[in-house]
Amino acid sequence: MYAVVRRYEGVTDPAEAGRRVNEGFLPLLRQVQGFVAYYWVDAGGGVMVSTSVFQDPAGAEESTDRAADFVRDRLASLLPSPPQVTAGEVVAHS
Repeated sequence: MYAVVRRYEGVTDPAEAGRRVNEGFLPLLRQVQGFVAYYWVDAGGGVMVSTSVFQDPAGAEESTDRAADFVRDRLASLLPSPPQVTAGEVVAHS
């Protein structure tokens, strides 16, 4: 399995960002081959973190492309800074 973690800082409206992700991005992400799970976390202080899990690196890469497009098209006003992106193979899980 492979995971992608994105950390967004300076989020101007976390509740609205969460609503848009839930209603717009999750349906797109579920279409990616190898999709396992997705989490969108309000870490407080204008920080939000997403975690995507896929069965293979191709799905993880596609999720990064879809996330960039979705942020540009639907979240740019709420997420003013580009995310810090970390991706890699899952080496332990339960």
